[in-house]
Amino acid sequence: MTAARHEVVLSVGSGLPVPARDGLPTQGLDLGAAHPSSHGVIQLRVVVEGDRIVEAEPRIGFLHRGAEKLFEVRDYRQAMVLANRHDWLSAFGNELGIALAVERMLGMEVPERAVWLRTLLAELNRVLVHLAFLGSFPAASGVARPAYPLAVEREAVQRVLEEATGGRMHLMFNRVGGLREDVPASWTTHLREHLPVVRAGLEHTAAFLASDELRAATRGVGVLTAEQVQAYGVSGPMARAAGVDLDLRRDDPYLAYASLADAGVFRVVTRSEGDALARLEVLLEQTYVSLDVVAACADRLDAIGPAPVNLKLPKVLRAPEGMTYVWTENPLGTSGWLLVSRAEKTPWRLALRSASFSNVAVLGELLVGARVADLVTILATCPYVVGDVDA
Repeated sequence: MTAARHEVVLSVGSGLPVPARDGLPTQGLDLGAAHPSSHGVIQLRVVVEGDRIVEAEPRIGFLHRGAEKLFEVRDYRQAMVLANRHDWLSAFGNELGIALAVERMLGMEVPERAVWLRTLLAELNRVLVHLAFLGSFPAASGVARPAYPLAVEREAVQRVLEEATGGRMHLMFNRVGGLREDVPASWTTHLREHLPVVRAGLEHTAAFLASDELRAATRGVGVLTAEQVQAYGVSGPMARAAGVDLDLRRDDPYLAYASLADAGVFRVVTRSEGDALARLEVLLEQTYVSLDVVAACADRLDAIGPAPVNLKLPKVLRAPEGMTYVWTENPLGTSGWLLVSRAEKTPWRLALRSASFSNVAVLGELLVGARVADLVTILATCPYVVGDVDA
């Protein structure tokens, strides 16, 4: 006997209306104030037969703020303020993309100390983001064992970032031509004191991921294929967990990543299975790599010593007329910036290619065939921030 079809509209967040629909019995279900709700508001329309999902449709747009249009009436420093907010977890990486695009248009080379400090802070921001997703997964997965939320470790990273930049969430530390200012004199020493705390927390997480209970709940669940990755433009940890070996830090190097790769400090982490377990393993191992990069950058900064971290700029900065495209490896995946300038102090066009849009769009295929009971587990291993989808 074939199970009857039933439509469920899932509010990933709260308070979203459930639209009426003819044909199928429709039920609204609020997933509540847990991951991935904490990263934004979307709806998922799923059609189920028994306990299997046979159709899925992500519904986005509830958080759209028209950032690309707003960029057009703001100078480049103000644009960085807005960019801080579309993926609020990856603030430093968002600022960096705009700074690199304008610097390329100007043919500008930033000071060496700024290059290494930007690299360190970008990787520290990456660690912060990965800890957020790794730490929130146990509660979302429903695996019946004590969760290890990595809150202490994340706070340790947050503290050193705040000491360096003065900002806790929206850092606003990048400037065209470098950074706003140098870090405090003893900052690298303080940074090294916090890294063992983060590594110790990751060991607990590694043990959790190695447990039979966790593996039973994630192995073979939510399998993403390399073909789906390429069809939807999925990038970052999700793509690499499906065997797509692409990382812009290695494949189109910027900042100090080429030097770090040559020294054997930076490497790309991949898996081939493409399931929920593989995505968690990539996030975990990639966090270890980022910590290695942070330590190497700190050593390099100490070797360079006190030096300029920015260039002197005119009071009104104008990018020359022309067009450029810059892409970076943000924590959630590829972030691209198309800058079109008419030699004014504001961009004529500043278009954003966000990582989260593709990571959410592929859910329409990724969820088909999955059990309803596994839906939240799958979502919790697909890193996205809804502001980054709807920017």
